Amino acid sequence: MLRILSAIAAVALVWTPSLLFADHEVMLQGNNRLVIVGADGNITWEMRWGGIHDLHVLDNGNILTRQGPTNVVEINPTTKAMEWSYDSATQGGNEGKRIEVHAFERLDNGNTMIAESGAARIIEVDDDGKIVKEIPLTVDHPDPHTDTRLVRSTDAGTYLVTHESDGKVREYDRETGKIVWEYEVPLFGREPAKGHGPEGYGNRLFSALRLPNGNTLIGTGNGHGVIEVTPDKEVVWQIQQDDLADIRLAWVTTIEVLPDGNYVIGNCHAGKGQPLLVEVNPKTKEVVWTFDRFDDFGNAVSNSVLMDTVGESLR
Repeated sequence: MLRILSAIAAVALVWTPSLLFADHEVMLQGNNRLVIVGADGNITWEMRWGGIHDLHVLDNGNILTRQGPTNVVEINPTTKAMEWSYDSATQGGNEGKRIEVHAFERLDNGNTMIAESGAARIIEVDDDGKIVKEIPLTVDHPDPHTDTRLVRSTDAGTYLVTHESDGKVREYDRETGKIVWEYEVPLFGREPAKGHGPEGYGNRLFSALRLPNGNTLIGTGNGHGVIEVTPDKEVVWQIQQDDLADIRLAWVTTIEVLPDGNYVIGNCHAGKGQPLLVEVNPKTKEVVWTFDRFDDFGNAVSNSVLMDTVGESLR
C-alpha cells in the first residue's frame, strides 16, 4: 500500500481557551487552485488546477493527481511540468466510451493503479502506459460518475473499492479479481434525502482504509460521518454528523490516519462557516485542529495531504 512519507516541517503553536494544538502544512485543491498552505496560513506553492478526486505526494516529491475527468498526471512541483500521464479516455481501449477516473495510486512496484468508472475496472499500468493487469469491478448501479470513489491497496494484496452508487465497500483480490469481502454502509434508521450538503443523506460513501487492527475505516460520503467496521461487519466506532462540538459534517470524503493515531477528515460541501478539514483524536473524539478557508478554496475541496507529519500516514 502506498504510504505517504511526508517531509518534516516547522509547526506553529496556537493557543485556544480549550487546548494547545499544532497547525499543519497541507496540500489541497479548490477554486481552480492546487496549493500548499503553510502552517502559518501562507500559501507557499500554487498552480492553476481544476477539480480532482484523488491526490498523492510520491516518494520522489512529485504530485500524482488528475487533470480533467480522465487524465492521471504526475507533476514535478519545482518545474510544474507533467512528467508522466495516462488518459483513460483515449488509452486502454476506452475510445468512444464515457469514462471518469476518481482514484489512482502509485504501487510499490512502480506501476500505477487507476480505477475507471464507466469501464467498471481497475487497471495497473507501467511507465510506458501499458496495461499489465485488469480487474473487472462488480457494480449494481452502473454510472460513469459514481461507479467508484477512492480505491486503496492493502498490505494483504487486495484493493478496497468504494462503490458510491451502490453504497458498498468491496474488497477485490489483486491476483484473482475475486471479491473477498463486501460491506454495505448502513443508513442507521434514517431515510435517504437528496443533496450534496449537510441537508442530504445516504450511504454514498467516498473512502475506505484498512487499519492495522484489520478493521476498515470508512468515510461515508453523504452519510456525514466516519465508521470503523470489523471483518464481521460490526460497527465498533463512529462519528456522525453532529457529534463534534460546533462542527456539522457534510459530505465526508478523505480520511488520513496520522502517525500519532489522529484522523484528519475531509468535510466537503459543508458551506461557509464550517471547516474543510477536521483533525480528531479518535479515542476522545476531541477536535484538535480545523482548517477553514472557505473564502479561498470554496465548497468542493475533496482531497488533501498533510505535508508536515513525521512518519507514515495512512490515507
